[in-house]
Amino acid sequence: MTSEITLFVNPTAGRGRGAHAAQPAASAFRAAGFSVRTVLGEDADDALRRAREAVQGGTGALITVGGDGMVNLALQAVAGTRTPLGVVAAGTGNDFARALGLPIRDPARAGKLAAQALKGAHIRDIDLGRVGDRWFATVLASGFDSKVNDRGNRMRWPGGRFKYDLAMLAELAAFGPVSYKITLDDGETREIEATLIAVGNTSSYGGGMRICADADPTDGLFDVTVVGGCSRTTLLKVFPQVYKGTHLTHPVVTTHRVASITLAADGVTGYADGERLGPLPLTAECVRAAVRVLAPVPAPGRKAVDTGLQ
Repeated sequence: MTSEITLFVNPTAGRGRGAHAAQPAASAFRAAGFSVRTVLGEDADDALRRAREAVQGGTGALITVGGDGMVNLALQAVAGTRTPLGVVAAGTGNDFARALGLPIRDPARAGKLAAQALKGAHIRDIDLGRVGDRWFATVLASGFDSKVNDRGNRMRWPGGRFKYDLAMLAELAAFGPVSYKITLDDGETREIEATLIAVGNTSSYGGGMRICADADPTDGLFDVTVVGGCSRTTLLKVFPQVYKGTHLTHPVVTTHRVASITLAADGVTGYADGERLGPLPLTAECVRAAVRVLAPVPAPGRKAVDTGLQ
């Protein structure tokens, strides 16, 4: 394995935490004997082009420094290759790092662990979701949650997560169920009313909301959470339970485990890893062992979860 690794940095992640996280992460790799090349890019397209060039050039690993959006961009370069992906979580949500049991906002430790994994060949294969030619690692969201994302992205003020809190309040005021057509694996297409449908390769989105709490990124299957049509009052009761994953037992919630899913609904946008995929209909498939990651292997019978390393 080459001794050069590539840091793939989003300097604006987490209100500038990405830029500050790059240096301690790079120092950890250099202390472990690796040479470090940094990729920034003028914009997302340019950054992805540079990341793909690094992968094609034989870099030892592509290490994202940022949040889930940066992970999503990196996946488009490393998925289906032998180049491992490392994560220095410095964004707002960091749900992919949580799923892998990696440190959150501790770039020196994250870099040290990734370097140790590389030197010890402790590399895991995990599944990814794929929609057309786009890969995703965590959750594909559609419905109420994606409408909140749509609205938040249109808002110029305020900044940060408070913007999405305001967007949620605005969407609650206009709340109503969505008419979906849903196809699970090769089954029949069904028409249902739902508040939202989330397709999870891993368990959480939005910074720890465990919408697909039992999802396992090594089983070759998605966990699908359907919050059925309900009143605004019921949604307000169910939604806080998402942080503990206890919403899955509520009568309005149903779950499925599938290898592929097609979702269709008018006026609904799909988001994956917090990034816009496009309007429904969308078909997502779970691709087994699609990416190699630098992450600890969970103990037998346990999933890799956030260990509180904040």
